Amino acid sequence: MRVLVIGSGGREHALARALARDGDVTGLHVAPGNPGIAEIAEIHAVTPADPAGVTALAARTRADLVVIGPEAPLVAGVADAVRAAGVSCFGPSRAAAMIEGSKSFAKQVMSAAGIPTAAARTCATAAEVGRALDEFGPPYVVKADGLAAGKGVVVTGDRRDAEAHAQGCGTVVIEEYLDGPEVSVFALADGEAAVPLLPAQDFKRAYDGDAGPNSGGMGAYAPLPWAPDGLAEEVLGTVIRPAVAELHRRGTPYTGLLYAGLSLTAAGIRVVEFNARFGDPETQVVLDRLATPLSGLLHAAAAGGLAGTGADLAEARAAAYAAAGKIRMRGGWYRQDIAEQAAAAAPPGP
Repeated sequence: MRVLVIGSGGREHALARALARDGDVTGLHVAPGNPGIAEIAEIHAVTPADPAGVTALAARTRADLVVIGPEAPLVAGVADAVRAAGVSCFGPSRAAAMIEGSKSFAKQVMSAAGIPTAAARTCATAAEVGRALDEFGPPYVVKADGLAAGKGVVVTGDRRDAEAHAQGCGTVVIEEYLDGPEVSVFALADGEAAVPLLPAQDFKRAYDGDAGPNSGGMGAYAPLPWAPDGLAEEVLGTVIRPAVAELHRRGTPYTGLLYAGLSLTAAGIRVVEFNARFGDPETQVVLDRLATPLSGLLHAAAAGGLAGTGADLAEARAAAYAAAGKIRMRGGWYRQDIAEQAAAAAPPGP
């Protein structure tokens, strides 16, 4: 498989590194890349948010799969253009990527899907901002409605700082403050099915002790020894699958990486935000612990083939044995009781 990765940062370097170790990848290209990526892949000049430029590059590199790293190309419709040219693409359409491109749109999706999240108000005027800040009180949470490279959120106890941030952003979403540790859960989605990856935690504040302004992410780690057992599966059932189902219902099926930023509050899981791509820096720690070859997972998501992992152990076991039953090899055999007792004991999937 020949893979073209779009982007130039640490996230794309982590993706390229995982793909470079994948025996199924016969050609690896990254655009525009960086000097570090150039040591493991062939890099090309391209403007990531230029649909025509990326599509032409995919043709020149004879890419079997295009993987879009940053959010701006997704919101610009690059994935739509690549797919229209007949090339598999890991990344949501422009319409589906609005789950990150607009905080108010994300809130609408969560409300329609019954996904637990903070109460919020979308504000376009100073008067609306004032009423929302009065309603929720400090600490104030003010989010730019559009893309801001992970830096459009202010959490502050200072009313003047909150008002100033809102004034500088235009339309904002103001939320109630969620008190609890934050966790990032990535899930691969193919428009209908979804598969979670390892939960991670990143640190957004710029300075030690969670001081200073929000950044795009200062560092991350995984796994999380303190996280509740079954966290990824719970998030899959209460957050990821409902979001994917709601977007499918709206006629904008979600194909790619859906990132759920969560707060583990005393009342349970609450969604802080959705992103439409791998988060940076969490990608660097999550992919380093991934046992499954990455290209196959990304291609299955792009091609609508994730459901072959099964909704639960029993379904996965049945699918595996159905495939094994089609193999004919002289003198060959296979055990027919792999995971039999575990599948019989497991509760049914959602």
